[in-house]
Amino acid sequence: MARRSRHHLLLLLLRYLVVVLDYHKAYGFSASKDRLVVTAIEYQEAILACKYSKKTVSSRLEWKKLEHGVSFVYYQQALQGDFKDRAEMIDFSIRIKNVTRKDAGKYRCEVSAPSEQGQNLEEDTVTLEVLVAPAVPSCEVPSSALRGTVVELRCQDKEGNPASEYMWFKNGIPLLENPKLGSRITNSSYTMNSKSGTLQFNTVSKMDSGEYSCEARNSVGHRRCPGKRMQVDDLNISGIIAAVVIVALVISVCGLGVCYAQRKGYFSKETSFQKSSSASKATTMSENDFKHTKSFII
Repeated sequence: MARRSRHHLLLLLLRYLVVVLDYHKAYGFSASKDRLVVTAIEYQEAILACKYSKKTVSSRLEWKKLEHGVSFVYYQQALQGDFKDRAEMIDFSIRIKNVTRKDAGKYRCEVSAPSEQGQNLEEDTVTLEVLVAPAVPSCEVPSSALRGTVVELRCQDKEGNPASEYMWFKNGIPLLENPKLGSRITNSSYTMNSKSGTLQFNTVSKMDSGEYSCEARNSVGHRRCPGKRMQVDDLNISGIIAAVVIVALVISVCGLGVCYAQRKGYFSKETSFQKSSSASKATTMSENDFKHTKSFII
């Protein structure tokens, strides 16, 4: 008995689900419509629909944008602002012919009409989401690097909506996010982050020399920055040694010059001149004191 009752309940649930699904198919019901979200690609058209489709002579319609306060979009039977030139009214709905990213936000339509109980006010809210293709990303690629060091390349796009993902290219060939999966990639010491747009070489080698470019991509489009060359060189040991030798020679020459000047007595002559000048000053002062004393005695 218990098993039969369970089977009976399952059958009832299945029949209920079938009826509900058939109802949704027949009447076009969907959960997304309850949210009233309109998605449009930038520079294409979008329709902001107000669910009160029956328009009468006595009804009054207003559209407002709810962002940083309230601003009128449609007021006193006329479109406001820059919507005058790029939008039109279709009954209670607004058809924007050329959507821009600045149009994104929440809109509210308000319909008022007289009724038996007085003035009846109804309102509906619509959210407009504008999808934007990426701009040409800014790419930071060092022109030179030393072999064995850590080098990071950066790529960034600030305009794409949804947020862009990034792919790096070397000499026009795309780099894999996991370099160990590709046999054509000889150096597997780099790490690429498709979300942040960074390409980091943990130990860069001379094989990593080449022209690098980055592509920003989302569901709307993709753009790539111009290629920039990175040259990886070995550490110039001979150049460093030569520089050290030159600096040591300069210091040695300066030291020899100082010793030569001391032997010639350039520094002692200056000291003797200072001593003689101080002695002459002392003699002059003593003579003056003597004259003053002598005159005082007389």
